[in-house]
Amino acid sequence: MRDLVFKNLTSNEKKRRIIASSETIDKHGVRSIIRRHFVCIVKEVKDGPAQRPLPYLYVFKERNSKERKEKFFCRIKGSVYAVSDGRLLLILFMHSLKINLAALPQDSIKYNA
Repeated sequence: MRDLVFKNLTSNEKKRRIIASSETIDKHGVRSIIRRHFVCIVKEVKDGPAQRPLPYLYVFKERNSKERKEKFFCRIKGSVYAVSDGRLLLILFMHSLKINLAALPQDSIKYNA
C-alpha cells in the first residue's frame, strides 16, 4: 500500500512558496512515513545588503529496538542573494526531511508475491 499527499502553496502577496509531500508505504512488514517540506521566502533588499541569517543544520536519529521503531529528522536553513530586473533580492529557504520506520503487527502483514 502506498499513500502520497502533495501540497504546493504559493503566495505572491507574501512572496512565499511552501512545497510539502507526505508518503506512507507498507512493505515487507515495515511502515515507512516520509515527510518533506521546502519553504522559500523572497525579500527585496532596498537599503544595502541585509544581514543574512547564519546557515543552520540539524540532524536527529533515534533507534528503539524494543519498540522496533526508527526516526530520522534533518533540517537545513540558508539564504542566498539574487538579482532580478536590477533589484537585489534575499532568498531565504528551509528544507526538512522526516522519516519514521515502524514494524507492523504480525497479523496485519500482507505479503505481495
